[in-house]
Amino acid sequence: MDPEPKDVIVLGAIKKGAKKFDKIRDTTKIEPEELNSILERLEQRGLIGVTEKKGLFGKKVEIVLTEKGEKELDHRVHELNENWNQMLTLYKTGDKQKLQEYMDYNRSFLPMMLFFGVIDIMMFSMMLSLIGAHMVDYVPADQVPEGATEEAAEGDSGDAGGMDDGGFDIDIGF
Repeated sequence: MDPEPKDVIVLGAIKKGAKKFDKIRDTTKIEPEELNSILERLEQRGLIGVTEKKGLFGKKVEIVLTEKGEKELDHRVHELNENWNQMLTLYKTGDKQKLQEYMDYNRSFLPMMLFFGVIDIMMFSMMLSLIGAHMVDYVPADQVPEGATEEAAEGDSGDAGGMDDGGFDIDIGF
């Protein structure tokens, strides 16, 4: 995956409240060495800053977004929404080739779309089914959200969850 999308994912994790290195690592699932490099790059660009606070157990270091970082992140999320809307338009027209070309060209955006919740997993699964692809063809397996069903993760929405009648299988916990 390109380094820049991971930069944006790290900015998003910080905005969502991950202010310590370990929390950012856990949220983004980025290896420590790479995460350290990303954080250094973001700090050099003025998108994040480091604050020190005094706590009960000594000084506490937190990573925060700068105003410039907030603006950059908002701009990127807006772009992601525009890309998702374009994908929806292509899906609705039923043009498999154009949808696949668009998804191939914008492959690096898809993990960010998942991270920020821009993608509707079920709609994305239907798009993948239309072009005969699997989610792991476009998103690294470790980036697939936990909330994604196994069928969506594999891009297999064609069997309606194993039911003959095309209905939904709802587990209400009894």
